[in-house]
Amino acid sequence: MDSEHWRRLTVRGTGVSFPAMISERDVRALLLEAFPEADIELVDLTGTQDHYQARIVSSVFENKSPIEQHQLVYGALGAAMHGPIHALALKTYTPAAWLRSNGGT
Repeated sequence: MDSEHWRRLTVRGTGVSFPAMISERDVRALLLEAFPEADIELVDLTGTQDHYQARIVSSVFENKSPIEQHQLVYGALGAAMHGPIHALALKTYTPAAWLRSNGGT
């Protein structure tokens, strides 16, 4: 992660250290590691590298409730959700649900 210019945060009780902010590239890398075939749209909502919006389409979400899908994403982001990522607006879809939400296109 790009940490040379940022002060670091240590997530209490974990020993895990992150930069105070996390780049869009690094968030995307964490997501792609967990969901390698996913179609991911990621937006830094404020330009401050701590408020993101993500749309993730993945077959990993098949047969999972929306809550379970979001838990998988939070798990993929790990300790970053307890430090550098302050807010995440999240939409998850299976490939079939994504097609339905876009009128089959």
